[in-house]
Amino acid sequence: MSIAQMLLPEFDQEMANTRKMLERVPDGKFDYKPHEKSMTLGRLAAHTAEIPSYVSGTLRFERMDFTGEEKPFSPATRKELLDAFDKYVVESRELLSKATDADLMKTWTLTYKGNQIFSMPRAAVLRTMCLSHLIHHRSQLGVYLRLNNVEIPGMYGPSADEMKMFNSQSA
Repeated sequence: MSIAQMLLPEFDQEMANTRKMLERVPDGKFDYKPHEKSMTLGRLAAHTAEIPSYVSGTLRFERMDFTGEEKPFSPATRKELLDAFDKYVVESRELLSKATDADLMKTWTLTYKGNQIFSMPRAAVLRTMCLSHLIHHRSQLGVYLRLNNVEIPGMYGPSADEMKMFNSQSA
């Protein structure tokens, strides 16, 4: 089994879980910020939605060079957020499904303002900068949603909100 074939089930599961969380982002709350050092809910949701595009960037190019001048993705509505996420997932899954082991073992480099942040095989980039990074921000998004009294979907089993439903059905 190829590296890509091993990664695809995890990719599919994490994208489905992420979409469930993004579906809960409330329009009209994009400016919410739990702390002065925190991103806004809209920025965090947008960043979470754009992370799947890092998969295609990792597979298409051998490096990413941030200058600090990049303009962040800034959707105004949940629909825009989900449309972009879905587009990135489709593009990235297609590229990942075609990636060879040789492609995934090529070194990939990230720099910021000319300073190297890291270099590692693309397979490792997909696990860390793409999937683990996505899970990290998705978890933060769950906290933001909870603080706004939005019911949280389960990721790896039912959430406390979903358990209410299960418990009421068994009574």
